[in-house]
Amino acid sequence: MARSALTMTAATFAATAALLLTACGGEDSSQDDIKGAETGKSSSSPSASASGAADVKRPDVSLPEDLKLVFDFEKPSDTEQAAALEDAANYIRALDHGIAQQDPNDPAYQFYSTGGAEKYAKSQIEAWVKDGWTVTGDDRYFDASIDPVSEGKSVLVSFCRNQAKFYSKKVKTGKVNYTEENLDSYQKFSLLMSPSEASEAVWQARQIEVQGRVKECKG
Repeated sequence: MARSALTMTAATFAATAALLLTACGGEDSSQDDIKGAETGKSSSSPSASASGAADVKRPDVSLPEDLKLVFDFEKPSDTEQAAALEDAANYIRALDHGIAQQDPNDPAYQFYSTGGAEKYAKSQIEAWVKDGWTVTGDDRYFDASIDPVSEGKSVLVSFCRNQAKFYSKKVKTGKVNYTEENLDSYQKFSLLMSPSEASEAVWQARQIEVQGRVKECKG
C-alpha cells in the first residue's frame, strides 16, 4: 500500500489559502488551544523544541526503529521561516507516528495541524489502519522552499519526497511489501503553515497539497 495523495489543483489550493487568510484578519481563530497539547509529552525527536519556546509541551512524534525520516533541508536564516519549516517536518513525523501507533485520533498530528491538513492526516491514518498496514523503511524529504503568503505571517512550505525505500508492512504478520523505485516514488508536498492561535512558538499546517509522479523531484 502506498500513501495516497490528496487531489487538489494548484488553483484550488491557492484559492483555499486565500480564503483562509482573509478570514478574521488573516488568521484562523477557530481554536482556543492547541489540540494534542494536553498529552504533556515531550518528543524524543531532537528537533521537537527547535522551533518553539521551552515551556511549550509538544507531543511525542517518536517513530519505530525500522522507520527513518530524513529531512534534507537547509535551515533558513529567518527565524520564523525556520520555525515554519521545522514544524512542517514535525507534521510529517506526526502523521507517520499516528500510522505507527495505529491511532486515527493520535494527538501528535492534531497538535501540528488544523483545518484541511488535519483532515488529511486523519484520513491517511484511517486508511492505513483499516487495511492493516503500518510503515517501515527510509523516507526522504528535500529541496524545501518557503514563500510568504499575503501580508500575514503565514507561509507556503513546499518540498520534494523520495519514498522509494519507504514500504508498507502488515501489522499482523510483519510482512513487508517491497516495491521498485519508479516515478510514483517522487512526490511534492505544499503546506500552508501559520502560527497557532494558542502559541506563536508552534506552527501548524492548515492546508496541504500532495502531487504525485513529480518529475522535477526525481532530478
